[in-house]
Amino acid sequence: MILIFSVLFLSALLGGVAARYVNGGTSIRYPLIFAGSFLFSITIIHILPEVFTLSANPMKIGLYVLFGFFFQQLLEYFTSGIEHGHAHAQEDMSVGGRLGLLVALVIHSFLEGALLTHDSPFHDHHDSHSVLIGIVLHKVPAAFALVTTFKNGAKVSAGLWVILLVFSLSSPLGFLLSDQVLHMSSDQLVILFAFVSGSFLHISTTIFVETSPNHHFGLKKFLVSVLGAGLAIVAEHML
Repeated sequence: MILIFSVLFLSALLGGVAARYVNGGTSIRYPLIFAGSFLFSITIIHILPEVFTLSANPMKIGLYVLFGFFFQQLLEYFTSGIEHGHAHAQEDMSVGGRLGLLVALVIHSFLEGALLTHDSPFHDHHDSHSVLIGIVLHKVPAAFALVTTFKNGAKVSAGLWVILLVFSLSSPLGFLLSDQVLHMSSDQLVILFAFVSGSFLHISTTIFVETSPNHHFGLKKFLVSVLGAGLAIVAEHML
């Protein structure tokens, strides 16, 4: 449990700190594509099959996947897509805007962490760390984009570091709370995981769209995507 907590926290924190020392023009396009492909693949080959298998009503579970997809779209109204690595110039933002951004990111990250609860019916069925790897690969560019978006030259405001710290803690706290405090039933966990899988589908497919200007085929992007999917398969079945 301590290991998972630490990995979730440090992956986001170090991703944000790295952005502080990287030039603003540095592209994370291909790492983002790799992370998106890995996350998409894990959702398809791990989370969704088990969600539908464990559910007593698969047709109803499909609705929760759909709800999660559109809920993530709603969150992105406040985050501007930072959670899938979309960095953009935003040197000035109102206090209300920063608060809305922080709340949306915390909700998203908290749900991600809850996906790793040890009380999950998934862990007895398949003890794989592939989902944790997928979340980590997703959080690093997200934290990088968060700091890149708000840093202004060499100066980074104290408020940004607070946002980064809270963002870094939200997934570990979601994991800890769901694992040690809430003690949700198997049915409730299946619904939660279906909801989060919809969020993952939105994030990963958005990455593919945003990294394909004019929808042109790119061999390098395709190969990076295949590599991400291939490593997801390896992580799922061999780790």
